[in-house]
Amino acid sequence: MSLLFILFFPLVIGAILLIAKPKQAFAISLAASIIELLATIFVLKDAASAENGLVFTKPWIEEAGISFSLWVDGVNGILIGLCALLVPFIVASTANTDKAQNSQYQGLMLAMQTALMGAFLAKDAFLFYFFFEASLLPIYFLAAIYGGENKNAITFKFFVYTLFGSLFLLIGLIYVYLVTPGTHSSDMETLYQTAIMLPEHIQGNLFLAFFIAFAIKMPIFPFHTWQPDTYTVSPSQATMLLSGIMLKMGTYGLIRLVLPMFPLGIITWGNTAVILSVIGIIYGSIIAIQQKDAKRLLAYSSFAHVGLMSAGILSESVEGIQGALYQMLSHGINIVGLFFIIEIIERRTKSREIAQLGGITQFSYLLTVAFIILSLGSVALPLTNGFIGEFLLLKSVFDYNMIIGIVAGITIILGAVYTLRLIQKTMFGNFSRITKDFEDLSVAEKWVLIPLCALVLIGGVYPSWILNFTEPGVQTLVSLLK
Repeated sequence: MSLLFILFFPLVIGAILLIAKPKQAFAISLAASIIELLATIFVLKDAASAENGLVFTKPWIEEAGISFSLWVDGVNGILIGLCALLVPFIVASTANTDKAQNSQYQGLMLAMQTALMGAFLAKDAFLFYFFFEASLLPIYFLAAIYGGENKNAITFKFFVYTLFGSLFLLIGLIYVYLVTPGTHSSDMETLYQTAIMLPEHIQGNLFLAFFIAFAIKMPIFPFHTWQPDTYTVSPSQATMLLSGIMLKMGTYGLIRLVLPMFPLGIITWGNTAVILSVIGIIYGSIIAIQQKDAKRLLAYSSFAHVGLMSAGILSESVEGIQGALYQMLSHGINIVGLFFIIEIIERRTKSREIAQLGGITQFSYLLTVAFIILSLGSVALPLTNGFIGEFLLLKSVFDYNMIIGIVAGITIILGAVYTLRLIQKTMFGNFSRITKDFEDLSVAEKWVLIPLCALVLIGGVYPSWILNFTEPGVQTLVSLLK
């Protein structure tokens, strides 16, 4: 029942906010997100002590073999924890803004949390697909209602693009479901056993269908065209949800569905998918260097990071999957903090143009320190959280193919270039016309940034407790590939 609670509690509170529209929307939303975090910690603690994780199953469409099945193990536990961890920070980032007491805005964020938790918790493949699609609705309304210039056209493209990609996933799931022996079942473990017995050419076609759906969601080159515009035009909290959590549904889908179901498909198309992922790393980094808008720069940075996660996962190694899971956690923490810093700057200066900024350090040392810590985590400096996952990912890609690994390693240099340029242009030098009256951080902003910075350092110094939690589930998953 604890799994049901962490799934539906945010939705219940979100619905209350949307319908009743209480005046204290911020306090209710923040309290609900903290309760959700505490409940998730207890669930993860129980899952760590259980031999095979936690499972909840009830018939849903019994005649069709579709059940309402939830589970928590080392693989999805990290992502459930990430979702529960980041939402309180995302909600807290609205403090002292016009969105703080906006019950519709707060309610949509909590509804989004339920959709994300559902996708990570689902043990039934069609239940996964349901939440995979349901997550589009709250994020669409957040972006379409509260977004910036040209929001309607951009969010419509995002919605249609990702919805179209999901059809490939649905078609592939239906095919595997229909060939399950005996009474049809959409339980993931049953689908593993069915799909792995399919001929190589069918597995290849199914791999393509699943990969396209997940590549659009992450996104991976060349399926990324919706991402920079959507990240830029969306309100900051929607961008945090998209980059910090939602894109992980794609990488999680690769781990949970593609790897164990289509080993022969990976033999056929895996190398192509790895190459596309690495192209995205280089392409995203080069484009990020050229950006003039700080938020758009971070959008391309996120695109580059997810390419390395995808390549590591498709290497089919323990290091690659472990590194991807750790990097999902680290990237979520880092990118939410960085987007929040850009929002803080925009609140005070009414601009995100890098060339118009400068000298902010003279007015807020703490903001500069936070920016540097989160940025160094993003570029994988040793003793930061980003180093652990990126090292494991690069090792896995290098072991997979030395040439591809060397090319992927260029991301470290390129990432340092655009990140250090961003810090130098915004924080240092002479102050500009729009930064000369820059205000220091408020108490509410400190409550968001200081814990995030602490997590960057803790994750870099003490990675073993995360890696030990994920290892049994990853080992089980990799054993299915042999």
